[in-house]
Amino acid sequence: MIRKTLIPGLLIIESPVLSDRRGFFHEVFRMDELEKATGKEFKPVQWNHSFSLPRVIRAIHTENWQKIIYPISGKMFAAFVDIRPKSRTFARVVTHTFDNTKSNSTKNAVYIAPGIGNSLCVIGKEALHYMYMVDEYWDNSKASGIAWNDSDLAIDWPVKKPIISERDRNNPTLRNLFPDRFKKL
Repeated sequence: MIRKTLIPGLLIIESPVLSDRRGFFHEVFRMDELEKATGKEFKPVQWNHSFSLPRVIRAIHTENWQKIIYPISGKMFAAFVDIRPKSRTFARVVTHTFDNTKSNSTKNAVYIAPGIGNSLCVIGKEALHYMYMVDEYWDNSKASGIAWNDSDLAIDWPVKKPIISERDRNNPTLRNLFPDRFKKL
């Protein structure tokens, strides 16, 4: 099942986990269902695996590509932000918590359309393994993001004293990137 969120283009992919005494099997997503739900073709060209320690925040990354994320272990708080300046949901934040610390955890994936920023925060004491597919090759010159602590977004991060990269500490605010969207009438 693919569930819409309050941000158009941000979809939660829910599919059953088939468990028995050996472990489980999980079909993370089906291309035909995803393309029907988005109305877009998705051709992944790169598959990535990220490992993060407890208290890590990987700030709001805003590369302009289609992306499917799938946390496979640990507990993760995710914040998604609509950064499309012409969108009716511009600057809206949607959060979701993934908890894969138990054998019977629900295993959701998320589809993220271009123009939606995403971040993660590792909560709990277990490290996080996180996999994602994208439809463009990584190009460091196109790397972009928004400040993790942007006061206009007011994200209530669930950790104190987070571990954040230097690059993510120096990301601009949404207001700096799109000042016209914040002008008072």
